[in-house]
Amino acid sequence: MDLQKWIDKGYELIVDFGPKVLAAIAIWIIGSFIIKNLLKGIRKAMEKRDYDVSLKKFLLNLLGWILKIVLIIVVLGTVGVETTSFAAIIAAAGLAIGLALQGSLGNFAGGVLLMIFKPIKVGDLIEAQGEIGVVKEIEIFTTKLTGLSNKEIIIPNGALSNGNIVNYTTEGTRRVDLVFGVGYDSNIKQTKEVLTGVLTSHPKVLKEPAPAVTVMELADSSINFAVRPWCNTEDYWDVYFDVTEQTKEALDAAGIEIPYPHQVEIQKQE
Repeated sequence: MDLQKWIDKGYELIVDFGPKVLAAIAIWIIGSFIIKNLLKGIRKAMEKRDYDVSLKKFLLNLLGWILKIVLIIVVLGTVGVETTSFAAIIAAAGLAIGLALQGSLGNFAGGVLLMIFKPIKVGDLIEAQGEIGVVKEIEIFTTKLTGLSNKEIIIPNGALSNGNIVNYTTEGTRRVDLVFGVGYDSNIKQTKEVLTGVLTSHPKVLKEPAPAVTVMELADSSINFAVRPWCNTEDYWDVYFDVTEQTKEALDAAGIEIPYPHQVEIQKQE
């Protein structure tokens, strides 16, 4: 008799909840399919309207989470869970979680600010929070950079939006700041001509703004020249290393002395 009771109860549960469960599963599968295709369609529409890459990824990510939450509520309502009670539970849980995760909410707000004011975008070379890298992706809570040595850097959006950001890409060009020292016996005019020649002959040094070569200071053991070529942002390191190497070769070829760094220490000891 006990077995028959369990069989009867099981049958009743199947009759009562079976269709609801099947309907919930069907709604989840169909809803997931619709959300996937809807996001795909929105992505294509954004691409046609030439949306900013950073904004596009951010909005799609945010919209995807919202649609999934709505789908979960619908599925639970289909099974028989009171959605009003569920919404109240979500609100209470949201308040508790919000208090516990104030930093995460700050990061979310920071992400929204980054999207509104757009101080950076995907592909920009920036310096922020003590890190330098190319913006790879701006997500809801964090921003990912690719460092100069190809390492991934993740910065919370709250700190990023509230801190200083140096964007090297915005202006399109950068100035390379170099300093070269020559001996006191060197002719200043000749040295400037040699240094200027190195800059004007380099294919990646821009003609405008014109490169500058000036006497920076009369140091203890050398006359220091400030060498300031301009280049496109993506050519910065090529110009930096090439000019450094070619300057040494050009000064040697012209017979202009380059003091050794330890000469200053020797003079101080004497």
